[in-house]
Amino acid sequence: MSPWIAAFAFVGIATAVIGGTFLASFAFQVKTRKPSPLTRDTYECGEEPDGTAWIRFHPRYYLVALVFVLFDVEAAFLLPWALNLRDLGDLALVDMGIFLGILLLGWVYALKKGALKWH
Repeated sequence: MSPWIAAFAFVGIATAVIGGTFLASFAFQVKTRKPSPLTRDTYECGEEPDGTAWIRFHPRYYLVALVFVLFDVEAAFLLPWALNLRDLGDLALVDMGIFLGILLLGWVYALKKGALKWH
């Protein structure tokens, strides 16, 4: 079988599954007969909510989250690379050094700018 035919078959089956799921969700909608006022209430682990759910967070929380995601993605690249290092050869070692160097430069830049200091 040609790779193009297999790719088109895969895309067709995936489209049919997604479309079927959407059609089934619209066809079998389950709705309550009488909506409860608790439906729109904020749920906090069984406790009464303390204030509104719409509060502003300091941008530092987002910055810390982005730095975490950055280094989490780095770890996701490092693990398979480390497991296959012998098979990949010396070029892979150089490539990973460049990758880590770029990430290290970004981290040093963030430190110099004071972006990771907690006030």
